Amino acid sequence: MTGKTGQCLCGAVKYELASDPVMSGICHCKNCQRQAGSAFSTLSAVPGSDLKFTSGEPKLYEDSATTSGGTVKRYFCGTCGSPLYSETPGQPGMAFLKTGTLDDTSDFAPQFHVWCDSKQNWVELAEGIPAMPQQ
Repeated sequence: MTGKTGQCLCGAVKYELASDPVMSGICHCKNCQRQAGSAFSTLSAVPGSDLKFTSGEPKLYEDSATTSGGTVKRYFCGTCGSPLYSETPGQPGMAFLKTGTLDDTSDFAPQFHVWCDSKQNWVELAEGIPAMPQQ
């Protein structure tokens, strides 16, 4: 086990990871902006089976109004509304954890940016990190 843990804002939903993330990135799609209430969403992908809830259960919103046309499953705390993770049809079995919910984010380093065609104009992307217009 990695020892990585996390929780929602109110602490009703807590989790631990049984493996290290396989990739980390930033999504700039409009739906992630709306869900996060911010300019983008920071994500770390882990096998869904390695995301274990130790307290509470997240609620599910099925987001079918996506640019890709696929339905994104967005999980969140039903008490405080914190987004916790998403599942996308293009990568079945993977949970895209919202990294802001991790207790320790000191080792988060994005490996890519996606949906940059809808990023906020004032957001500057670091050089050397791949940035794709869409997925």
